[in-house]
Amino acid sequence: MKASEMMTPQPACCAPGDSVQDAARQMDSYNVGSLPVVEGGDNTRIVGIVTDRDIAVRAVATGRFDARVSDVMSPNPSTVREDDDVGMVTRLMAEQQVRRIPVVNAKGAVVGMIAQADLALRDGPVGDREVGQVVERISEPEGAGARSGRA
Repeated sequence: MKASEMMTPQPACCAPGDSVQDAARQMDSYNVGSLPVVEGGDNTRIVGIVTDRDIAVRAVATGRFDARVSDVMSPNPSTVREDDDVGMVTRLMAEQQVRRIPVVNAKGAVVGMIAQADLALRDGPVGDREVGQVVERISEPEGAGARSGRA
């Protein structure tokens, strides 16, 4: 199975200059926990990812209510290509300890998102055991191989 077959297509995105309040409203509106942060003439080149946790910890908890997405986002997130297979997706999510990963096309434009839940909910070659292992690795405590700025 390819990433393009399991992704949620055309994800909601935001820009680095957007307010964190606008990003949070968009997350609420679309019922998602993260947004790819994009810029460029076509507004699709990914420069970061912002999560509900980023907003809570890096803006709200520190009293930065006027913060911009660029102030709290994780820059240069890991991505997968549309034609990457599910094994590559699960390995990258586990290695990077991320619950969501943007999918980009050959031009590097964001075309979809794959969430941890997509691995469990989609029919295909990802078995229950493999999903369990990915979830376990993603959820390891900080310092047990985790990177800062996880998504």
